[in-house]
Amino acid sequence: MKKLTLLLMIVLLSLSLVGCSALTGGKSDKIVIGGKNFTEQDILVYIMKDIIEAKTNLKVEVKPYLGGTNVVSQALERGDLDIYAEYTGTGLINILGEKLITDPDAAYAKVSQIYREKKKLVWLKPFGFNNTYTLSMRADQAEKLGIETFSDLVGKAPKLILGATHEFLERQDGYKGLQEAYGIKFGSTSGMDPGLTYGACRDYKVDVIDAFSTDGRIPAFNLKVLKDDKRFFPPYYAAPVIREDTLNKHPEIADALNLLAGKLDEKEMSSLNAKVDLEKKDAKIVAREWLKSKGLI
Repeated sequence: MKKLTLLLMIVLLSLSLVGCSALTGGKSDKIVIGGKNFTEQDILVYIMKDIIEAKTNLKVEVKPYLGGTNVVSQALERGDLDIYAEYTGTGLINILGEKLITDPDAAYAKVSQIYREKKKLVWLKPFGFNNTYTLSMRADQAEKLGIETFSDLVGKAPKLILGATHEFLERQDGYKGLQEAYGIKFGSTSGMDPGLTYGACRDYKVDVIDAFSTDGRIPAFNLKVLKDDKRFFPPYYAAPVIREDTLNKHPEIADALNLLAGKLDEKEMSSLNAKVDLEKKDAKIVAREWLKSKGLI
């Protein structure tokens, strides 16, 4: 009798679990998306979250503003994250230690191949924009000093202050590499959080900053983007990077995220960044409004 009772309880429990799954629409699986510690990444986190939840039966947990490149990339490799948005130049040079490739398609092909072979990570189709690093300074100061290009900056740099993220100051595709490529050396450097550099330049606390080409604060703060005349910086096309085991388990994620391919150009990404940084809108709302405007959700 006890065995029959135990068997009956197991059967009832199994039926109960099946019923719960049916009621939730099979949405018990959870995907974790992370992001680096700046505005653009925050927006991309929520764009990816919303389209995955709209187009699949998966639920998404987000971990925005985790930290710099090393923090987020290592979290993905450990399995703490399933997805994050990376940039081709960053993956190729900063993470893999490969040589500069200036052709965008060749850079994407190379980084995709190595990531899959060595890391079991898959690059999906790029969003469409190239958020390259650049150097920027106040437009009036650049005009006064006659600076249009990075080469023009070399002779003036010893009397100027570079304000940059701590990551940029240490990256080979950052200040270290610039010193080698251009022979540039600033009088001093000031490491700061990514969100503070633009305001510091505007407010005369520093003279030159590392900037992202898609940042809406460049035109808003009347900053000038200097020309990388030796083409030091590689292409930085953004794309979702996903763990291969996650993709094998949920191939529908690729179908959802690839709907974003080519939908965001530099001008549009800059506009979205400005909505958050200048208009003080919530990144979640900006992401959802953009998806709706494109008819994606």
